[in-house]
Amino acid sequence: MTEYKIERLGHHGDGIAAGPLYAPLTLPGEVVTGTADGQTLRDIRIVTPSDQRVAAPCRHFRSCGGCQLQHGSDDFVARWKEDVVRTALGAHDITTELRPIVTSPAQSRRRATLAAKRTKKGAMAGFHGRGSDVIVEIPGCQLLTPMLMQSLPIAQELALIGTSRKAVLAVTVTETLDGLDVAASGGKPLEAALREELARFCEKSGLARLTWDDQVLAMRMPPRLRFGKGDVSPPPGAFLQATESGEQALLGAVREAVGDATRIIDLFAGCGTFSLPLAEQAEVLAVEGEAAMLEALDIGWRGAKGLKRLRTETRDLFRRPLLPDELMAAQAVVLDPPRAGAEAQVAELARAGTGRLAYVSCNPVSFARDAAVLIEAGYRLDWVQPVDQFRWSAHIELAAGFRGPEPRTAHR
Repeated sequence: MTEYKIERLGHHGDGIAAGPLYAPLTLPGEVVTGTADGQTLRDIRIVTPSDQRVAAPCRHFRSCGGCQLQHGSDDFVARWKEDVVRTALGAHDITTELRPIVTSPAQSRRRATLAAKRTKKGAMAGFHGRGSDVIVEIPGCQLLTPMLMQSLPIAQELALIGTSRKAVLAVTVTETLDGLDVAASGGKPLEAALREELARFCEKSGLARLTWDDQVLAMRMPPRLRFGKGDVSPPPGAFLQATESGEQALLGAVREAVGDATRIIDLFAGCGTFSLPLAEQAEVLAVEGEAAMLEALDIGWRGAKGLKRLRTETRDLFRRPLLPDELMAAQAVVLDPPRAGAEAQVAELARAGTGRLAYVSCNPVSFARDAAVLIEAGYRLDWVQPVDQFRWSAHIELAAGFRGPEPRTAHR
């Protein structure tokens, strides 16, 4: 068979040989053999392994598609992710302090979407296999928290109750202060008999809440998440940082970036991951496109003690970004957009010249693009803090601190 040398890793964590040919589960510098299938190498055998290759800590790694990088040492994966951020910044000629990555520990993922289906002998639940629709059972998973591991038999039972043999049920499970919050989709239509059976199952299983195709069927108690001093019961499917340790790393970076500001605007605020902790020191305006998330945030703020004033505004920041005269009301802004970044809002921030800006991103490429616009407008990028909440995956998050010219006018 033909030998190939792996030159680098791509953004999805696959090794890349000349061609390019993509070789899953390989590392830079390795010599491998395989059969080219389009741009992908199949039947790969490692001839010369990298000195950074390690035995995967999870016994499901080779078949499960949940992780891409367990075959690399922790040091290698950390350096590679830092280099991805550095390369994204370099594409726009941006230089700044790049801090060492903060990596979440094993068994810390508090939210996941499982695949579940009926079988001839019962049901199975797990993650999809690598590059396939096959479901791989994961009793030894090293990603999920112990509470989330308890959701595997729950997902199986939901498949038995609410799916046909041909259907695959998507079961999103979230660890909360009150137990598991479970949302399923892709099952049978909600007829009266199924509704009653699922409600009984929720009570029997001790779930905090059970949602079926966006309809809340049963709620033993509102599932709560704690952000700072506030307890929030998010709507089903609301955004949540993947790990508690990752959330705390991002929050610490945001606190540093906003400094001692006493008036803060939190853009893409969600349910209050940053708004509620920041309300301990500052008046906060939380802006978000989903009204249900802001309603949950407001209830959480009203139930907390010792927080400063927090207001909410439902607004599509892609179509109606805050304008400079609105942004000038704040001494600091927090920006936490989806993967696409926030081109429209960044353009207005560039015009406003906000004094301090904390930018949280789940995509180094869109972050670097937005950062270049801000820097061109006179902002200074003080530092970037990479955060790895999705351990052993190719996914990378970061937080960054900017300083800009002070606003020309400040309004309360």
